Amino acid sequence: MFEGSYVALVTPFKDDESLDEAKLKELIQFQIEGGTHGIVPCGTTGESPALSDTEHDRVIDITLETVNGKVPVIAGTGSNSTTRTLRATKHAKDAGADAALIVTPYYNKPNQEGLYAHYMTIADAVDIPIVVYNVPGRCGTDILSPTIARLAEHPNIVALKEATGELKRASEVVNLCPDDFVVLSGDDVNTLPILSVGGKGIISVAANIVPSDIAEMCNAFHAGNLELARKLHYKTYSLAVNLFIETNPIPAKTALMLMGKLNGKVRLPLAPLSPKNLENLRQTLVEAGLI
Repeated sequence: MFEGSYVALVTPFKDDESLDEAKLKELIQFQIEGGTHGIVPCGTTGESPALSDTEHDRVIDITLETVNGKVPVIAGTGSNSTTRTLRATKHAKDAGADAALIVTPYYNKPNQEGLYAHYMTIADAVDIPIVVYNVPGRCGTDILSPTIARLAEHPNIVALKEATGELKRASEVVNLCPDDFVVLSGDDVNTLPILSVGGKGIISVAANIVPSDIAEMCNAFHAGNLELARKLHYKTYSLAVNLFIETNPIPAKTALMLMGKLNGKVRLPLAPLSPKNLENLRQTLVEAGLI
């Protein structure tokens, strides 16, 4: 169902921290022109925990209006509250999103049965394809492969965004789940390895900066051109690493600022990139020919 490079889109703010709708539309056009295969608004990279419900809905609405059917939209709708997740997922469905990206509940640390019940509650209530998002490094919660396999039996739970950093997890899920269950990398540095064991693509932070390179790498792999895919993997590797030199999306927004596309504003509790890391990121962009 989902294949290739899906950008985990940043959410642009004005200097007063209000939503910058004009810049959001510009970023979406930049992605479409760069060949990105799909747009993911309101994920972690989109600072979803810092958005009000009204802003969250508005970002999804603007994304869908701007994309206008050109590429699929997977709307981030997850939170650590099943009730709030259900509300956001219903909105995404009503707005016309192609799928919902639902992160494991953070901070409250449910056990495997709690995670199973959380996702099943949403899947039973909203008829929309669901992408489970597992990122224990940020959530403090790890949904294990056997639990994902149980969830994959539900017709609405169709994919996993795999961001544990453990390459064996992608193999486990591909092996345990039905053939049509999609595994997407959640880490740019692991995209090519995950593709090699049966993954279908990436929900990418780096695509915010180099959409065409990430999309072309996926295209090359699926076309059987492994040499080109490997070349693009290494071309984007340093950037992918340094976009996590501090907490995502601080470096991504800073890179877009250095490229003249954004003001780089993040919302508290996130803070601007440190001076030392700013220079490291600047040098990475210079070496990549981006500034």
